Amino acid sequence: MTADNAGHSGRSRATASVDELFRGAAPVGSAEDLAEDGVFDDGELGEFLADLSTMRRADVA
Repeated sequence: MTADNAGHSGRSRATASVDELFRGAAPVGSAEDLAEDGVFDDGELGEFLADLSTMRRADVA
C-alpha cells in the first residue's frame, strides 16, 4: 500500500517547489505569529510557548 494515490485517481499530480509555494509570504518572526485567535484559552498560549522553548533548548544541548 502506498500513500501516493495520484496513479489511482486518473489525475496527474501537480508539483510545486517550496519557493513557488511560499513566494511572497512573509517570514515567521516568532511562534506567536502562528497563533490564531481562539485556538488557545487564556494562559494556554504562554504555557505552549514556554514548553516549546524548553523542548527546543533540550534538543540543542
